[in-house]
This record gives sequence, structure tokens and C-alpha cells, in this order.
Amino acid sequence: MYLTTFDPFARDLQRQFDRLARTSFGPSTGMPMDAVRREGDVELRFDVPGIDPDSIEVTVDRAVLSVSVTRTDERSENGSEKFVVRERRTGTVTRRVRLSENLNAEAVEADYRNGVLQVRIPVLEQAKPRKVEVRQADAQAELVS
Repeated sequence: MYLTTFDPFARDLQRQFDRLARTSFGPSTGMPMDAVRREGDVELRFDVPGIDPDSIEVTVDRAVLSVSVTRTDERSENGSEKFVVRERRTGTVTRRVRLSENLNAEAVEADYRNGVLQVRIPVLEQAKPRKVEVRQADAQAELVS
């Protein structure tokens, strides 16, 4: 039998801390990402809305893919705007992903469309699933043995 204590205060405190950690330190402060494995490649999808495509930088260095984006401050030329609420971050954000040795880091492709950066990394030929031929044992060879 497994005994545990139930403390609703601790549970609520943990829930609040988890929520705070997600909003303060989670993906929302950076670039949320989805990774999809398909037959011939892996696709990473980064949410980067409102980013100038010219500010996006994708690099691969020693099996580490780095995606950096920069959002500049959007203020009026004459400085008459004052923020009432400011939740959108400005500056540069970088996300790094370690690539498997089964991926071809030399053939990475990236597209930016509708606020989503899609990075495709092909799977190396030797890592792709392959069908193995099943041979039948020769009936004569079994009789001789």
C-alpha cells in the first residue's frame, strides 16, 4: 500500500508556481516549436509572428541547429507614442536544437510563411526504414544437413 498526504494548500501553490513558470520561463518567452517526423525528413515549426523575414537567421554548427529572430521596437517617428500595455517582446531570441546523427545537417531548408518558420532536415539514407527480404531455406539443403 502507498500512503501519501493530501495538502490542498501545497497542491494549489504548486499549480500556481507551474503556471507562473510556464508564463515566465516557458516557450512563450522564446519561440514555441513543434517537431514532426515524416518518412523522409523532420520538420521543425517555429512560431515567430510579426518578424521581418530578413531578421531570421538559421545556422547549423556541429549538429546544433540555431534559429535567431529579431523584433525591433515599433514606435512612431516623432516619439509621440507611449505604451499603455507592453507584452510583445523586442530584441533577439535564439532557439537551439541538437540534431540527431541520423539527420543530414548539410541539406537543411527553411521557409517563412504566415508567421511560421518551417525548417526541414532530411533523414540520412542509412537511417530510413527499409524492407528486409526474408528468404526461404532450401528444402534440399535441409535434407543434406
